Order: sequence, then C-alpha cells, then structure tokens
Amino acid sequence: MSKGNNLKLTLKDDQHRHFRDDDFWRIIPAWKDVTREEFSDHMWQMKHSIKKVEQVKTVLAELCKDQFYQDMLEGQKITPMNIRITPYIFALMDWNDPVNCPMRKQFLPIGSQFLPDHPYYEADSLHEDVDSPVPTITHRYHDKVLFLPTTICPVYCSYCTRSRLIGGSTETVEKETYGVNQARMDVAFDYIRAHPAIEDVVISGGDAFMMTAKQITFIGENLLNIPHIRRLRFATKGIAIYPQKILSDHEWFNALNGVHKKAREMGKSVVIHTHFSSPKEITIFSKLAMDRLFAEGIIVRNQAVLQEGVNDNINDMVLLIKQISYMNIQPYYVYMHDMVPGCEHFRTTIAEGEALEKAVRGTTAGFNTPTFVCDAPGGGGKRHVASYEYYDRENGISVWTAPNVKPGEVFFYFDPIRKLSAEAQARWSVKETREAMIAEAKKKAGF
Repeated sequence: MSKGNNLKLTLKDDQHRHFRDDDFWRIIPAWKDVTREEFSDHMWQMKHSIKKVEQVKTVLAELCKDQFYQDMLEGQKITPMNIRITPYIFALMDWNDPVNCPMRKQFLPIGSQFLPDHPYYEADSLHEDVDSPVPTITHRYHDKVLFLPTTICPVYCSYCTRSRLIGGSTETVEKETYGVNQARMDVAFDYIRAHPAIEDVVISGGDAFMMTAKQITFIGENLLNIPHIRRLRFATKGIAIYPQKILSDHEWFNALNGVHKKAREMGKSVVIHTHFSSPKEITIFSKLAMDRLFAEGIIVRNQAVLQEGVNDNINDMVLLIKQISYMNIQPYYVYMHDMVPGCEHFRTTIAEGEALEKAVRGTTAGFNTPTFVCDAPGGGGKRHVASYEYYDRENGISVWTAPNVKPGEVFFYFDPIRKLSAEAQARWSVKETREAMIAEAKKKAGF
C-alpha cells in the first residue's frame, strides 16, 4: 500500500447514509423478470444460489465472456473451496469488469488470481484443531470457547480461514462436511459444563444462518442454562450476504429473538457477530435486516478481513465502517488475513495494516472504530496489529507473544513475499537463508 491514493480520504460527508435501492439483480439475464417480492424471499435466494461454474455461464448468458469462463474453470482446479453464492451477492458483482470486482474476488475464484502459497502457510494456521479438547470446541482463551456445530454456510468466501473444513471437498482438498449433530453437541455441552471458568461461547462454523430454528433454540437454551455461561455470540456472515433470511424467515428470526429474550431475562447476553468486509456488500436489504434486529434490541458487531483489492484503502474502509455504524452495527475487528492455502493474493503486510488503522482512526467516534488485529499463527490469538515484539520490515517477519494465552511461546507472521524487495524475495527463495532470517528476528525480539 502506498502512502498516496490508498490513504487519501475523499468521501462525501453523507455518502454512508445512502443505500442502494434499485433492482440491481435485473442486470443478470436469467433474473431480468424477477420481482422485488421474489428476490426478497429467503427461499428464492437459496433455491437459486450459484453452486457450479456452469451455472454462472447459464445465468449470465452473454455477460459471461469465454476468457472469464475458462479462468473460472481453472480456478476450480486450484481453489480449496467450492463455490456457493446467493443471487443477492452474485448480482452485486460488477459483470462489466469481474476480474477486478471486489465482490467477485471475495466469492468467485478464478485461476489467474492465485499465487504460490507462502512457505509457512498452514491449513489450520490458527491451530484451532490443536487447541480443540473435544470435537467442535476450540478452547484457547481462559474464559471463552469457540463452538463449531456445523461446517455449512449460505455462501463460501474465497478468503475463509477454515477452508480445511468448509466448502466441501474439491480437486485439491478432501473434507468431512457435517451439519448440526446431537452427539457432537452433547459432548460440547458436557465439556463447557465441566469448565466453570468459561463464560463466553462463540457459536460459529460454518454459519449460524444454516441452522434450523429448532437448532438455534436448542443450542441457545442449553448453553444459557449452564450457570457460568454469561455471553453467547452467534457468528454469521448472513446479514451481509443473505439479509433476506432476517426479513422473511420469521420462524428462524423468532427462534433467535427468543434466545435473546431468554438471555435478557436471565441477566445474560446474546449477540450476533457478522462479517461485512466491503461497502459494496451493503444495500437497502442490509439496512432493513438491521432495522428488524435493532428493533428487538439485538446487538450486532462486525469483523472484517483486510484484503488486497477489496478494502485495503481508506475510502472503502471508512465507508464500510461508517455505513455499518449507521445501520447500528458496531465495528469490532479488522483482521490481517490468515496464512491459509489459496489466499496469498488477498494478503497485505503488517505495515499496510498499521498504516490503514492510523489513517482510519479519527474519522469517526472511537467506539465505532474497529481494532486492527493479527490473529497470531500457531494459536497466539488476536494481537493488536502494532503490538509485535519485533518487526523486520525488509524481510517481512514479525514476532509476537501472547503472555495470557500461551505464555512462553513465540509466534511469527510473515508478510506476502511478493510485496518485499527483489533482494528479500531472493533470500526467501533459499530455505537455509529464510530460517536464518527468522532466527535473527527472534533474537532481536529478545528470545
């Protein structure tokens, strides 16, 4: 990221108050006659979701150029994730320039975008499986667990940190795909009951939008009935990519709201953590979905991922932050991209993350300013982007510790090699040299 255009703020003061409200899906030939009522229905969205490259060609007709179609086919040979895209998101892509479209980049992989994985990438970069005492539970922080009851999502994001689990098997990756399972849940509940220090449960996966109303109620009430549990967070990208479910799946909404109300009666909290990463994901449907949640007093927070060509400039990031704030979503985190397979083209440097946070801070109120974090590879947990122990910018090596998560351990995050100088790239190409650079960085960090 240069310190020029990417950090120059040019937004209009009221730009974040305007929400796209046209029939944008009608640009898609297959949906040119779809009414707003049909498009607003959650069942129509699921029924017409794009799951295969061949569907893309069929739905787009003449908008799908041969070269782009071949690029998609090549992408399917490389990607660790299958595609699954709601019509809502698919129609928001720029089909005049799909290669450079931030929406396409996030959800529809093409062969030409992929770069070689970093030498130190890991399928489970955050060591969620390593820190898993029982199936579906990751217990890293003393008083919090991550609960993954499903691996199914309404949309598969190309930048997913859990591509080892989610998105089904591909030509390059074999996976065990599972939905909500009673036996797995019982084991998870038993583990949580047996550890009274746990107060906070993040229910993720997969995506909470793909649980049934009965499953939402069952999971929510069972967890709330554990005396030491104080906080539940349902994690879903759904508000960003499938807001129609909030608006028209009344049974599901009522189940979620019922758990929320039960928690309030018990002096506990149930909130949603959602996942807008680009202002181009936001339309009037987003606003209407949030209006319904806000009317019931349900708190929603946002966690974005910093991605090159998607939101790595101040105008897109500030517009995102201010627009979700306007919808009553609290900006919470912006993550440095994890070092997982098939995602090297998305990653930015620690220096870029620092510069962007510095530029963002002061554009709006502090409580509506997200914290930029690096989720330290190896299970160190979320660390403020500038809280490294040492950062070798020339060679792209940052050294981290997590005293209250894994005391005594040292963690490393590595900048994308393509963003380093030619000399540094040459050093990275030699195994012995890069090992020596890492050892030197660790020594300079004091370890």
